[in-house]
Amino acid sequence: MPQQENHNQALRLELRKQILASRNGLSAQERQRKSTQIIQTLVKQKIFKQAKTIFSYVNFRSEVITDPLLVETCLAVGKRLCVPLTIQQDFRLIPYELTDRDRLRPGCYGIPEPDPDTCEQISPHEIDLIVLPGSVFDRFGGRLGYGGGFYDRFIENEAPGAIRVGLAFDLQIADKLPLLPHDQLLHHLITEHEIVTFNQDMP
Repeated sequence: MPQQENHNQALRLELRKQILASRNGLSAQERQRKSTQIIQTLVKQKIFKQAKTIFSYVNFRSEVITDPLLVETCLAVGKRLCVPLTIQQDFRLIPYELTDRDRLRPGCYGIPEPDPDTCEQISPHEIDLIVLPGSVFDRFGGRLGYGGGFYDRFIENEAPGAIRVGLAFDLQIADKLPLLPHDQLLHHLITEHEIVTFNQDMP
């Protein structure tokens, strides 16, 4: 691995560590309040209103809360909502339609996932909008996940045409991330205080 890439990897690890420590420091009340603001902003956006099929993460640990806030909103307004089932050995995400929150169960890493015995698998090509989690974001569309590359791989190989929106708390934004070639850029980033739309040749 070239020296610069080694340096970038070290920077990425340190950024993740620092930002996640800060995010973990939010109280449950702060996380709930800020998440409500973020989801309320998202559902007012044209990209949400026009989307028919939405692929969203289900929150885990200190992430921006999507369940029940976003899940219930999608179901209430008739959006087709799908959530990921993680295939750890293949580093893959498989979207399954979620029609009822009761069909979530603890899955890979303890993250709530759809029950494949009761949920219908959805073709990634049908997805209009992907709602992504992440550890660190920047103001150029950059995003760091948690190191597995699951969402980057899914976007690149299975749903390259979907609009990508990241949800984050303000404290998760860095100036500029040391991105690697496999990192997929966002179209939009929503925090509790702002919406950032990136000036890229993208939807």
